[in-house]
Amino acid sequence: MATLLSCSGSQKLACTVYETSAQGKAMSLVSTFEPTKSLPITIVLQPQERFQTITGFGGSFTEAAASVLHALSPAKQKMVLEAYFGEEGARYSLTRTHMASCDFSRQNYTYAPAEGDIDLTQFTIQPDRADLIPMIKAAQAISKEGFKIIASPWTCPPWMKDNKSYVGGKLLTEYQPAFALYFSKYLAAYQQEDIPIWCVTVINEPHGNGNNWESTLFTPSEMTQFVQNHLGPHLEQRGWGSVKILGYDQNRAGLPEWVDTMFHNEATSKYFAGTAIHWYESTFDYFPKALNYAHQKAPEKHLIQTEGCIDSEIPRWKEDAWYWKKEATDWGWDWASPQEKYLHPKYAPAHRYASDIIGCLNNWVDGWIDWNMLLDRQGGPNWFKNWCIAPIIADPTTDEIYKTPLYYIMAHFSKFMRPGSVRIGCSQSDTDSELMSTAVQNLDGSIALALFNPTEHPLSIKLLLNNKQTVITIDAQALQTVIVQNN
Repeated sequence: MATLLSCSGSQKLACTVYETSAQGKAMSLVSTFEPTKSLPITIVLQPQERFQTITGFGGSFTEAAASVLHALSPAKQKMVLEAYFGEEGARYSLTRTHMASCDFSRQNYTYAPAEGDIDLTQFTIQPDRADLIPMIKAAQAISKEGFKIIASPWTCPPWMKDNKSYVGGKLLTEYQPAFALYFSKYLAAYQQEDIPIWCVTVINEPHGNGNNWESTLFTPSEMTQFVQNHLGPHLEQRGWGSVKILGYDQNRAGLPEWVDTMFHNEATSKYFAGTAIHWYESTFDYFPKALNYAHQKAPEKHLIQTEGCIDSEIPRWKEDAWYWKKEATDWGWDWASPQEKYLHPKYAPAHRYASDIIGCLNNWVDGWIDWNMLLDRQGGPNWFKNWCIAPIIADPTTDEIYKTPLYYIMAHFSKFMRPGSVRIGCSQSDTDSELMSTAVQNLDGSIALALFNPTEHPLSIKLLLNNKQTVITIDAQALQTVIVQNN
């Protein structure tokens, strides 16, 4: 029989525990805890130690996600949106969408199709009206507190580039003003739809993506000069100065070179609100040195993860166990260079999400955004057919949806670590343990502590806060959120 572990000689620390595990828990409330054979790992919560303010957590609105959503019955559509944005769901607070087409679109398209139209007189967001805009608006109607949106172009209009293609190529100097105008036209068009955009990134993946799907190549200096001389001043002059601009928007290993250029001095830094990053450099390394370097270079700026997913995999349908096993591979499994191969071993998707989010939070990242919110059983649709996994998978032919364990892992953070919360001190007595932990204090004073145990055995945890303490157990291969009332 399960027993409630207790501590003697001190006041009891009141807490509520939710757990998602390989044993089948899905953000389940846990009130009794089995004793373990090992000594407890002590975690001391220190609210007086304060670090970054949290912007939010969430996922991405894509044409692929929206088209799958709208292929479902109205009842199932509502279930998906309630799962992400409802008060009983994950309460996503930070999201992303694409400006014109991306790899998870049904086809290539641009908002400015007329070649040489530098005034963008024929600019139109009409392609977004079928699925993408309705999905965003439906989410807005459900979200009680609202959510922020980051918008990213994968490419400028092809006619603005030296290769005249959707894929690769560079923005021609003479079209830099027109591309800046492209952003303000987009912001105005979405504002007319009652969809305010909180932030933009300059381009998705400026290093390109192996010339596979939509991209525009920028060096750090080229992007910085474009923002400094064109995009920043243009948005300011057009009344969009409150819209934030994030630079870079690619993998973390490249951060030092980019932030050195972006934040070289006051002039180069002026229009950048921060840096956007992706996780595809490795399946296990969250690059803490690079993240800390970026923070130290611009401590007052945002550092936001704008994209991550289990890529190069077709989703497993209603097979929870697979998400906890080291069976997944990504593009690097086959294509990484020999010297980078070690960064791409087989991995467990649930482990990758939980460890990366905690690792990011502990190294100054203030927002974490997943890729597609919803995909079909193939891992699409998309025009390039680079299949991926989303936290919720749907089968429109049978009108079924499946919340993978990844959905619950995302919800552990988005539901309980709210915008405006602040990461606080959270120290572990056993620094050699594989246990990962991080904590934030919400605006209501409550503390949300995330614990991830990737091992094959349960662990005892002694929690200390001021003069109060308690002992809990976290299961093997499990993520917990512990809500502590600090009063």
